[in-house]
Amino acid sequence: MKWQNALNDYKYYLKIERGLSNNSILNYELDVEKLINYLDTNNSIISPINIDYEQVQAFIYDASKQLNSRSQSRLISGLRSFFNYLVFEDYRKTNPLDQIESPKIGRKLPDTLSIDDIDNLINAIDLSKEYNGVKIGERNRTILETLYSCGLRVSELTNLKISDLFFDEGFIKVTGKGDKQRFVPIGTNTQKYILIWKDIRTHINVHPEHKDTLFLNNRGKQLTRAMIFTIIKDLAKAINLNKIISPHTFRHSFATHLLENGADLRAIQLMLGHESITTTEIYMHVDRSHLKDALMEFHPRR
Repeated sequence: MKWQNALNDYKYYLKIERGLSNNSILNYELDVEKLINYLDTNNSIISPINIDYEQVQAFIYDASKQLNSRSQSRLISGLRSFFNYLVFEDYRKTNPLDQIESPKIGRKLPDTLSIDDIDNLINAIDLSKEYNGVKIGERNRTILETLYSCGLRVSELTNLKISDLFFDEGFIKVTGKGDKQRFVPIGTNTQKYILIWKDIRTHINVHPEHKDTLFLNNRGKQLTRAMIFTIIKDLAKAINLNKIISPHTFRHSFATHLLENGADLRAIQLMLGHESITTTEIYMHVDRSHLKDALMEFHPRR
């Protein structure tokens, strides 16, 4: 089908020209597939090539019954991007999403952990725990320490390589969204835990494809994102933490704690790997006391 060729071309465009990660490309693809499944379910001969505004509107209305405002907005944005590509490549003349407005959503402030929360989570790890001879307790402690001390995304953590460690210089090389690389400072305490894990790692029968991957499962392969979520979820349950947390919560906490302690917003942006500082500015809304402190310290009429 012509639209299938268009979708394959679109995925290639997202990867090569826009440099998006595989996870981001998958999300864009899922947006289109939701529309296709809707059309198939309704026995329609319509495809993305010839669908019109009313038909797209009917799909959005149907999908909105199961989505909150934020998810609706993301779906509309993903489809708008796809149809913009179809117009650009002359698959069709107009974008049927041009007349559809995204729902108004407030800016969601990130959830954060206190320093005590983070200490309690790490202290709850059973360091003696082994699986098939692998000390996964030590590994899990190192994972949480690295997430928090370097502010990494979960995919950046799972993709971290041994060759990315530059401890003599006090940095690690991180590959972020769109394969963009940055150097992030790493403290001596976290370096210590990574070196302990590296020593344990030498006793694992490492899969040939993951010889350079830092964090491995007991089968010698790269850890999955889902496994990191599970580790954190189990620890939160163990300490009766009354919060829903994820690996990203450690990243938010990293940025918030830096800001609270007087770090420059531009420095935080570089460490997080945000392309625009407006993305980093969301942390200014988490603790407004930092603004007052800045005014009292630096304004000439304070």
